[in-house]
Amino acid sequence: MPGGRLSQQERQQIAAGLADGLAYAEIARGLGRPTSTVTREVMRNGGPTAYRAEMAHRATERRAHRRKRSPAGAPAATPDAYGRDPEAVREFEESFTTSFIESGLPRTMSRILACLYVSDSGGMTAAELVRRLQVSPASVSKSIAFLESRALVRRERQDNRRERYVVDLDLWYQSMLASARANDRVVAVAREGVEVMGVDTPAGQRLESVARFMDHVTHDLIRSTLQWRSVLFLTEPES
Repeated sequence: MPGGRLSQQERQQIAAGLADGLAYAEIARGLGRPTSTVTREVMRNGGPTAYRAEMAHRATERRAHRRKRSPAGAPAATPDAYGRDPEAVREFEESFTTSFIESGLPRTMSRILACLYVSDSGGMTAAELVRRLQVSPASVSKSIAFLESRALVRRERQDNRRERYVVDLDLWYQSMLASARANDRVVAVAREGVEVMGVDTPAGQRLESVARFMDHVTHDLIRSTLQWRSVLFLTEPES
């Protein structure tokens, strides 16, 4: 039933598709489900190499049971200031997390990024992230250090004491430029390899092709990044 929860039979089809080496989109078409549903299901239940239908089904039932339970004396959930459906927000956050995982980020870093982006303030302290994600302070600290090194988050002081970890649109601009700089390094090293291996050798020609491709793509990326930053941020394009 498209749109509802996955059945045990559907999970078995997902497991069979993964065993056959099918892409998520192909498995999803066979189920009549969105690709994001299959991707999210697999990534939060062990990933493509460890996914097991029975275990995934039991884990989903346990999660549903925990959500239904309401401990005695527990405070009522804070109403959303914009009237949003909390379950829909939670599902979206999981989907967003999955998209970061698929881009190559580890799970905890992906969860932190998604959590920061769906918060209306756009920032949280380490303690807030620990409570929100139920992870250790050490995991948050390590993840933030990596994300900051990739220009995906930034730190700002709160009340001259606590640090908040913040995301905003300009960070994507900085991250793109950081990626372009990394590509430039690949180009430079590849061209060093051309000299070492020989211009007229198969290896040298292969490395030259890599260098030329990365060089052109990187310049296109920088040009597009600068152009769209000026449009979205209403700034003057940099020369």
